[in-house]
Amino acid sequence: MKKVLAIAFSLTTLFASAQETALLFKEADNFERQQKEPEALDKYKQVLVAEPTNVKALVKATELTCYTSARLTNKNDKRLGYESALAYAQRAVKADTTSADAWYAVSVASNKMVEVETENKKIAAFMRDIKTDAEKAVTLNPKQAKATFMIGKWYYDMTVMPGAKRTAIKLLYGGLPDISLDSAIAYLEKSKTLDPYFVLNQYTLAKAYREDNKPAKEMEVLNRLVKLPTRTFDDIALKEEGQKRLQELQ
Repeated sequence: MKKVLAIAFSLTTLFASAQETALLFKEADNFERQQKEPEALDKYKQVLVAEPTNVKALVKATELTCYTSARLTNKNDKRLGYESALAYAQRAVKADTTSADAWYAVSVASNKMVEVETENKKIAAFMRDIKTDAEKAVTLNPKQAKATFMIGKWYYDMTVMPGAKRTAIKLLYGGLPDISLDSAIAYLEKSKTLDPYFVLNQYTLAKAYREDNKPAKEMEVLNRLVKLPTRTFDDIALKEEGQKRLQELQ
């Protein structure tokens, strides 16, 4: 009888915990829809207190920590934020190596670490991780729009990177694939097809067409960009910048 009661109590506890987690996810999603990212991040952190290996919460924590840390003005605080994001992403991969979203999260966090890292050897390692981890994500899920975007962004960033820095990274990287705006545009266009409402992808695609000296294509993308719904806090500024550039072209 005691064993039956213990099992019943355990099942009741698990059910209650699952309900609480579901509620936290719902609250976090509502905050994200309102572009209240710090509040949403707090909810995902609450999930992780109860479920440290919850991959969805770890991926979301990675993204939101990257977003919120990017707005910090203190360089040390920004770096600590990005390091925290990378730690969340690495936990996600450790929890489930077959999760495309987890590998995408590592790619995103590594991309942010490039922004604050000063040592070329470490920059090269992060640049390698951005591409290889995003490619792992796409291999696991070919429809992962954000991972596809990360590959396109990698090609774009490498293309516009100053030659001396790119050469240094190439030497430390151990060889680089052929780098071109065509490759960047191809992946960014594919990401656009997979997720037509992904503002950052469309914004980057417009920049790639601008760099490739294709003003008609740039205008086409910008006209679409400014009409997209706002899904993240950063989308507001990206659409405003897109509108300014569109006015310059007109």
